[in-house]
Amino acid sequence: MGGGGGIVKKIWCCGAKSFPSSEVEDVPEGHVRVYVGKDIKCKFEMEANFLNHPLFESLLRLSEEEFGYSYDGALRIACEIDLFQYLVHLLKTSNPSVHYMDLSDLISKFYASNAAAPSPYQ
Repeated sequence: MGGGGGIVKKIWCCGAKSFPSSEVEDVPEGHVRVYVGKDIKCKFEMEANFLNHPLFESLLRLSEEEFGYSYDGALRIACEIDLFQYLVHLLKTSNPSVHYMDLSDLISKFYASNAAAPSPYQ
């Protein structure tokens, strides 16, 4: 992740269950806060329009099955943090292949790319 206000900004990573409500007000307009991860949650800010992408919709459906539907200051996304960062990277770079993938394709491509080289999304 580069500097200078990128589309997704890794804010904080730990197992905390909630954050002060004053932090919610700090989210820039047009962005949404999300918690990513199953056991250890990392907090990110991302462009809200990414939530309309079919791959994010699929992740949110899976998350609803795992966590139920609650907000608690941020959406919960139940996936590996590196996979989330990979998806956002594809969307951020306007990679055309992301528009033709379903969730299983994304996961396969993610693991194939990680098998070849260390992840640059950490």
